[in-house]
Amino acid sequence: MPHDIIIAPSILSADFAKLGEEVRAVDKAGGDWIHVDVMDGHFVPNITIGPDVVKDLRPHSKKPFDVHLMIAPCDPYLEAFANAGADMITVHAESGPHLDRSLQLIQSFGKKAGVSLTPSTSETALEYVIDKVDHILVMTVNPGFGGQTFLHEQLRKIHAIKKMIGDRPIQIEVDGGVSVGTAPLVVEAGANALVAGSAVFEDGAYADNIAAIRKAAMSGRA
Repeated sequence: MPHDIIIAPSILSADFAKLGEEVRAVDKAGGDWIHVDVMDGHFVPNITIGPDVVKDLRPHSKKPFDVHLMIAPCDPYLEAFANAGADMITVHAESGPHLDRSLQLIQSFGKKAGVSLTPSTSETALEYVIDKVDHILVMTVNPGFGGQTFLHEQLRKIHAIKKMIGDRPIQIEVDGGVSVGTAPLVVEAGANALVAGSAVFEDGAYADNIAAIRKAAMSGRA
């Protein structure tokens, strides 16, 4: 049975020297999705991985690959990531002028399409595409690096997006500074999918960390 609260370990915090092993480990430890942060050194001040690495990691887990593209432009690379094994592809509202087109492209490849918003971007950016998204990713840190401090003002944005969604079957995902302390807050605001990097990988106790985040998140439903 799928979990009510989705925990998506971010391999940005994994040991890049043994990524396949790390993906298998967080899968076995109870992660629901494998979150893959793709950075280009242009849209964000860091460079991570490309579609070939996603392709090589794909055999290591049957869990959904949640690929978050922090790149601009994104459209030329969507098909490559789809073919590499992404199940979900998220693009930033800020990364190009034709968000509607990007979402259509993702779905044309048979993948779930998502939109991400950086902390300075209003939820109103979703207004004219909300019926074309499967999930919305709210950045609760500024994108580009792991291990940052959670920005509490983003809770109002999550709550506003929850109201916008209404009864649409859209997941609200949160990425940045998610921990045992912040998980209840984002769930209370309306999120159900939590990306966690440092909080999962920091001490090697992946199963315990995932379970603790999930338990804390569930308390936000009380």
